[in-house]
Amino acid sequence: MAATSSWQPQEEGFKEICGLLEQQISPTSDKSQIWQQLQHYSQFPDFNNYLAFILARAEGKPIEVRQAAGLLLKNNLRTTFTSMAPPSQQYIKSELLPCLGAADRHIRSTAGTIISVLVQIGGVVGWPELLQTLVKCLDSNELNHMEGSMDALSKICEDIPQVLDSDMPGLTDRPINVFLPRLLQFFQSPHASLRKLSLGSVNQFIMLMPRALYMSMDKYLQGLFILANDPAAEVRKLPILRNVIEYMLRVNKDPDDEVALEACEFWSAYCETRLPPENLREFLPHLIPVLLSNMVYSDDDESLVDAEEDGSMPDRDQDLRPRFHSSRFHGSENGEDADDDIVNIWNLRKCSAAALDILSNVYGDEILPTLMPTVQAKLSSTDDAAAWKEREAAVLALGAISEGCIKGLYPHLSEIVTFLIPLLDDKFPLIRSISCWTISRFSKFIVQGIGHQEGREQFDKEAAEELAPRLEIILQHLMFAFGKYQRRNLRIVYDAIGTLADAVGRELNEPKYLDIMMPPLIAKWQQLSNSDKDLFPLLECFTSIAQALGTGFSKFAQPVFQRCITIIQSQQLAKVDPVSSGVQYDREFVVCVLWTCSLDLLKVSQSSLRDILLQCCMDDAPDVRQSAFALLGDLARVCPIHLHPRLSEFLEVANKQLSTPKLKENLSVANNACWAIGELAMKVRQEISPVAMAVISSLVPILQHAEALLLRKHPWRAPMLFKCPTKEATLLYSSNPNRGCIEPAAPPPLQQMLTRPTLLSRFSLANWGRIRDDIEKEDAFRGLCALVNNFPAGALSSLVFMCKAIASWHEIRSEDLHNEVCQVLRGYKDMLRDGSWEQCMSALEPQEKDKLSKYLV
Repeated sequence: MAATSSWQPQEEGFKEICGLLEQQISPTSDKSQIWQQLQHYSQFPDFNNYLAFILARAEGKPIEVRQAAGLLLKNNLRTTFTSMAPPSQQYIKSELLPCLGAADRHIRSTAGTIISVLVQIGGVVGWPELLQTLVKCLDSNELNHMEGSMDALSKICEDIPQVLDSDMPGLTDRPINVFLPRLLQFFQSPHASLRKLSLGSVNQFIMLMPRALYMSMDKYLQGLFILANDPAAEVRKLPILRNVIEYMLRVNKDPDDEVALEACEFWSAYCETRLPPENLREFLPHLIPVLLSNMVYSDDDESLVDAEEDGSMPDRDQDLRPRFHSSRFHGSENGEDADDDIVNIWNLRKCSAAALDILSNVYGDEILPTLMPTVQAKLSSTDDAAAWKEREAAVLALGAISEGCIKGLYPHLSEIVTFLIPLLDDKFPLIRSISCWTISRFSKFIVQGIGHQEGREQFDKEAAEELAPRLEIILQHLMFAFGKYQRRNLRIVYDAIGTLADAVGRELNEPKYLDIMMPPLIAKWQQLSNSDKDLFPLLECFTSIAQALGTGFSKFAQPVFQRCITIIQSQQLAKVDPVSSGVQYDREFVVCVLWTCSLDLLKVSQSSLRDILLQCCMDDAPDVRQSAFALLGDLARVCPIHLHPRLSEFLEVANKQLSTPKLKENLSVANNACWAIGELAMKVRQEISPVAMAVISSLVPILQHAEALLLRKHPWRAPMLFKCPTKEATLLYSSNPNRGCIEPAAPPPLQQMLTRPTLLSRFSLANWGRIRDDIEKEDAFRGLCALVNNFPAGALSSLVFMCKAIASWHEIRSEDLHNEVCQVLRGYKDMLRDGSWEQCMSALEPQEKDKLSKYLV
């Protein structure tokens, strides 16, 4: 049985070895005797060739025999491969590679195991065909070949991952650079086996962290979080996260802040993806001290430099960070804690605080035993130049956990506040600053107490009641700061004045308050040129003041409004002829000014706003169109008669926003356009009928695909329905809220909407609990009642969702609407016999049933 370069097995030897292998796998055979016979055969130089041949080519033999040959070959190669003749080595390698695409999974797996052993023995430098075959199989789109290649690759990654992250003669790239993109792509494979093998392979490199993986970390983590909730248990049960968590925890302590920042991002991402909390829980005692340590100001933090600057020195242009004005989005609550952005530059300190914040919301009070001893130790530090940073970090930590750990902190809240108040006068300005922020984080609980359920609106009301008696001194201090601060910090004062106006509302409309507040603001307004971006925060401030004062702002409104018109006109000219206009076009001015134009809408008939607005509604920039349609809705509410000369054009342009191929990319534009159509329908009624059916035809597909378009990222943008309070029109109201007009006879598009439960229920009604009780919600429910009364059978399949929507009200203040809702519910109760009504009620939560009792059902 001598080996040759064109080796072929002898029939007799083949049969004898196969017979021994068949006996070996038999449960009744004499294993010791068979082992001795196999050892005898192993003395022949080409015995391993026979084993490779049986594994790869003995297709007439049982799979168990072929697999046994492979396993015996693997064991033999561990001790004999390096001493084998090169032709035999080459023969065995050549027979193994085709096995990667074998029809039987066991043959593929056994071949992969042997290949991994050979790579352990000799690496891949002398086996270039291996890498070529693995890549070819991975790219084949043939499942057996892909699985066989992935199986072999996963075993190589498990046993000797460093081999793939090495430079190799004759190769332009390290093997890991070739394989990693393919492995990450397999995270999305429809085949669970490939997802499992690829994920397991990549995870072997976590502790090695080759550059290729480091550069692909975002893509890896994104795939990892998805696979952690994989539908296949074999994928989910992989111990995938532990290695990643250990690695991230180690790197989070890296002396390079950029590296540590990348790792720190992981903790927030983990929690936001809603992965199982138990996976991270055991690491919290190690993680929390790392986060606290990283929350201490670094010596080169720019905030330290800012704090030491002379406040009387004017800011230079290069000192001012860019300020981007966001477009108006009708229906949004602006509930993000933008004021929590106490440092504009995202850094390790800020990221660590954000991670602690989200961890506190996931794990609550259970982090306090680990956190608080360190915080208390830092707070008790002395006032020397080094210790103040530790104290500042401790105060930041208290603010970060204020919401998530409030149950554990609330019994000590008075002590916390008592401790923080003196820090407002600390000699270190950054301690004064962070103490203000931390107190603000506890403000809701200071005002309302713990467990208050009425939400933000009620908190604002209660806070306003506390602020109103103190308005004079608050304004005096704000305006003192206004006179002292330079350009950069003036933005903070503008925000504070605007926030105060939003909170106290009409309480601000007193001459003594206006005399304190308005003269400095008007003086600043007159100082700024029409091309100065410092106008943006001032205009936002004016908008909040105008909304708070109502008619009390009228004596200031006309000059502000007229200047806004002038700015838009100059920007529109600059867009086509910057030389003549004397300024460079900047659409941010248009977006900001459109927001402010609603200050004095009663004077709009004397201006050119209508024509300017139509141009903005057709602008090629989505953010300009978004703000333009928001203003169009405001105009429709206050002075719709001004729009009549060009009403059909406005309606046509608004409807186009609902049927654009780029709807998904411009949802906020479509939202505002649809809302504007609804406002017009409420006021102009019959004039909207020519576009009514076109609007409905556009909205039905939106509702059909609402989950993909709206609810994935913004579930509160739930489609709604409402009715114009006339007999002539029923309105379609969508996207919190977006509307259009329909005829009362329920035309085909409306019937299609009503008869499809997925349109009316899941997307139209299921998210009502997130919408506050207001006049627009009342309008929406009038429409819902009208639609149901006109076509009750069509909405029957959505009755449970309708009841949940009705139960979302805290109180319906309109007596007419209350009666309409009662009529709808009683109508269905009378319609549903034989226990059907009771079956519907059984699908509701107990608290929902209690709320429906208000309507006598």
